[in-house]
Amino acid sequence: MKKIRWGVLSTAKFGMNTSVPAMQQGKYSLVSSLASRDMASAQSAADMLAIPKAYGSYDELLADPGIDAIYNPLPNHLHVPWSIKALEAGKHVLCEKPIAMSAAEAQNLLNVSKRYPHLKIMEAFMYRHHPQWQAATGLVSAGQIGSLVNVHSYFAYRNTDPGNIRNKKDIGGGALMDIGCYCVSLSRFLFAAEPKRLAARMESDPIFGTDKLTSVIMEFDQGSATFTCATQLAGYQRATIYGTHGWIEIEMPFNAPNDRPCSILVNCKGKTEQISFDIINQYTLQGDLFSQAILEDKPVFTPLEDAVANMRVIDAVFQSAARGEWVLL
Repeated sequence: MKKIRWGVLSTAKFGMNTSVPAMQQGKYSLVSSLASRDMASAQSAADMLAIPKAYGSYDELLADPGIDAIYNPLPNHLHVPWSIKALEAGKHVLCEKPIAMSAAEAQNLLNVSKRYPHLKIMEAFMYRHHPQWQAATGLVSAGQIGSLVNVHSYFAYRNTDPGNIRNKKDIGGGALMDIGCYCVSLSRFLFAAEPKRLAARMESDPIFGTDKLTSVIMEFDQGSATFTCATQLAGYQRATIYGTHGWIEIEMPFNAPNDRPCSILVNCKGKTEQISFDIINQYTLQGDLFSQAILEDKPVFTPLEDAVANMRVIDAVFQSAARGEWVLL
């Protein structure tokens, strides 16, 4: 069975502990190299995960002709620059969310990607691939809860470490960029449309300057979506989808467990049913689906245009919070 040979940019904790080990379990994904700005760090991480090759610079990894695709889990401000370099080096790219620091930067990446139509590139919103979301979107599309009228989501954790990249404003830290991007994404995913206008409120950390709590309401032609994201509250997440005849509740919409089955609740015309799903790692699934798109030369699950559109909404949230008024999109 042919596998796509992956190279990983950085030894970030998230990648080393979560996404990369999951990709190593894939049927079509082979993580064959890893790079860091420091060779000792790269070698240590490669040894820990039994990755064959380690490089002391990102450029060295990109120059490796034995690498087919790049996984980019670098800090947010480095997503676009290194994704562009990867494309220029002839590599397919799976880049972590959010794709960029702004919609303009994301558009630049899209423009560059069009010069390389033979290469695949996608934003890594892993939740969209999980069977629970495939089921939820399928139920909504089939009208099982009636017409979709509202989506509400909540995502929070607590992190007050000043050294953590999520608390550094200049490199894309803050609640909205780190986890609120999921809430924006799932709302657009479910409505299969873009919001017409939105209003937002933010609370910022007085030291970090990042938003520590952001609440947003978005209006679509068909209905509305609301969400709150926070980085200094107790960890919690939930998504509820409301229709004219029922609702769907997803207990772990973003960090679906990979060590136990998960389930969703579906209420239709007064009757509530629990739908359970087999154990699966959504990062493994994402890596394999992207690898299959390369192997079979098929479109990726989420086109880069979607990533640009998501950033456009995120930009508008910042604008609304700063102005204290509704913003049209």
